[in-house]
Amino acid sequence: MIEELYAEIMERKAQQKEGSYTSYLFEKGLDKILKKVGEEATEVIIAAKNEPEELISETADLVYHMLVLLAEKDIPLEAVMKELEQRQGKLSVVKDRKTIEDL
Repeated sequence: MIEELYAEIMERKAQQKEGSYTSYLFEKGLDKILKKVGEEATEVIIAAKNEPEELISETADLVYHMLVLLAEKDIPLEAVMKELEQRQGKLSVVKDRKTIEDL
């Protein structure tokens, strides 16, 4: 499903359609897309404290806007999938990770 959605987003980037929200985001550019990603990430955090349906809905919104961001930056979805595959099965040691205070 995500692959199909990403393909549709890329198509909309190549051929913008009047009245399309995706086309609107591309027309407004990177700053607008980044703003939406930030808003949706915040909404996911808030929704996690509420009903599961709200978390599902907000997560879908965040995924969509992240795909628009990848498309805007010309990063193929396959690059993200490859990165996830490279991480699969690797042991992550907590002590090797930065704390929130170090970010």
